[in-house]
Amino acid sequence: MNAPMVRAEGVRKHFGKLEVLQGIDLTVERGQVCCLLGPSGSGKSTFLRCINHLEKVDGGRLTVDGELVGYRQHGIKLHELREREVAERRRDIGMVFQRFNLFPHMTALENVIEAPVKVGRVPKAVAREQAQQLLEQVGLGDRAGHYPAQLSGGQQQRVAIARALAMKPKLMLFDEPTSALDPELVGDVLDVMRDLAADGMTMVVVTHEIGFAREVGDTAVFMDQGVVVEAGDPRQVLAEPEQERTRAFLSKVL
Repeated sequence: MNAPMVRAEGVRKHFGKLEVLQGIDLTVERGQVCCLLGPSGSGKSTFLRCINHLEKVDGGRLTVDGELVGYRQHGIKLHELREREVAERRRDIGMVFQRFNLFPHMTALENVIEAPVKVGRVPKAVAREQAQQLLEQVGLGDRAGHYPAQLSGGQQQRVAIARALAMKPKLMLFDEPTSALDPELVGDVLDVMRDLAADGMTMVVVTHEIGFAREVGDTAVFMDQGVVVEAGDPRQVLAEPEQERTRAFLSKVL
């Protein structure tokens, strides 16, 4: 229980000749909200995907709750886990993407119960009751029978959050969850995320919502060109950044 929820040590990732992550060192303690900021192409989303092994790291070490992500260590060598083992560990990590990725032929409730029933072997009646509670938690208790096409983008994203929470994860990853939403719909999604943070959920959030990072984040991490340029208390990093590159970025987004 003393291990941090996420620890990255010299994490590297390349696609062909392009090195997207160039040695990321980062620690996220239990119950913390870590906000990853930076320009497009800086490696934020790639790093997030490495945390649950949607992308394989090419160097360094990455652990979640003290366990290596996607690998098992024997002596000094790392051996990649089989996909089934990776999937087992991935159950503890919820992820919400830019796009909602809901099943269009399923209602909101059916989308939320799919993984607990099919993967977690939760009895359907129990899963339905828990799913209804989660939809109420994200403010959509009265939309349980609606299909995605009948919901706004913000409502679909809140269903996606409820779906991720249905597996009772110990860690939540958010990859720019409001970037595909109309501005007036952003607030409802951020409110749900604020509530999760207040309840003690450990979260790593890729976001351009500077106000959310300042208000909710325990740590703000500014990335550029595959490296961590600056990290620390959001009030410090966002108000008085030490690095010129951070100042230049913030001058364009604040």
